[in-house]
Amino acid sequence: MADAPEALSADDLAAAVADLKARLVWVRDYLDPAQLQGRLEELDGQIGAPGFWDDQERAVKVSAERTRAARKLDLYTSLSTDVEDAGDLVAMLDDAPELADEVSAQVVSLGGRIDELEEGALFSGEYDAGPAVVTISAGAGGTDSMDWAEMLLRMYLRWAERRDFKTELLEASPGEEAGLKSVSLLVDGENAYGIMGAEKGVHRLVRLSPFDSAHRRHTAFARVDVTPWVDEDVDVEIDESDLRIDTYRASGAGGQHVNKTDSAVRITHMPTGIVVQCQNERSQTSNKQTAMRVLKSRLIELELKKREEELAKARGTSQDNSFGSQIRSYVLHPYTMVNDHRTNRKDGNVQAVLDGDLDPFIRDFLLRRTAADGDAVAES
Repeated sequence: MADAPEALSADDLAAAVADLKARLVWVRDYLDPAQLQGRLEELDGQIGAPGFWDDQERAVKVSAERTRAARKLDLYTSLSTDVEDAGDLVAMLDDAPELADEVSAQVVSLGGRIDELEEGALFSGEYDAGPAVVTISAGAGGTDSMDWAEMLLRMYLRWAERRDFKTELLEASPGEEAGLKSVSLLVDGENAYGIMGAEKGVHRLVRLSPFDSAHRRHTAFARVDVTPWVDEDVDVEIDESDLRIDTYRASGAGGQHVNKTDSAVRITHMPTGIVVQCQNERSQTSNKQTAMRVLKSRLIELELKKREEELAKARGTSQDNSFGSQIRSYVLHPYTMVNDHRTNRKDGNVQAVLDGDLDPFIRDFLLRRTAADGDAVAES
């Protein structure tokens, strides 16, 4: 069990509550509770209309939006009340100093709840609110890099579990000795694509290699790509003649059927060189359908990347997306440190990060990106 937060002084608590109130004002401005309440009533009207459930796909989307809107509004309403209550408690501390521990714990809790609401303001992209396909590819470093790719998969699975996000393995290509050459994972949760966008890039691991008989220090790289998981009916122009479709026998776990039939599918989009694979389904047809959805997602991400580069050029900024430009380093030897090279955030508890404690790194990057975008807009 985690230790209780140390009680702050009355002056520190007063300053902390004032900061919470200022943050809540910022949240209110972007959230617009009145507009959100109006949207909630509009959605309730759609759900209550005759024949609403006749179109199951639309009904599910509307219901999901209604759930998200109601949760945000409830969270904002309860936060407004609780921040005011915390302010009242701080005013009582001179006469009741024994309340300091309780108020300190409440302030920490309120900060975490406001973090959750603030996060929603960081996403405005067309696909940010939806699921994401996360692809991890081993890079330079031989067997160590393949082991590193598997370690990253474990890290993201642990992180998703902490957030109550759903995950589904789409494809995994094992390494010759250990680890994974590549793996694709579907991550489904609120703002999954927007959040996971913070992880795009090259991740670097430095450690004493368990695969080196001399136990020397090795550096390994793996790349993380993130694409939006789009609906099957999304219109993306794909010429069938541009596709090379290969089938092969799925590897790894999956039962007798998977191991004895060519059910796995690999699709190569020749104009772009994009290669997608799927082997998690039990039939070749299902794997092909899933692979085509992944291909659409990759093509959409490619178009989004082009737009970002054009905007960056218009702003006079440059973006380095080369394989050699790592976004984060995880050093296990000769010292322990996780260092995000984009934000300079550091954490000496590498094991906690590898166990899924990623939110501080993700949040710092998203806040920095949002601030940079805001500055660019202000200058234009």
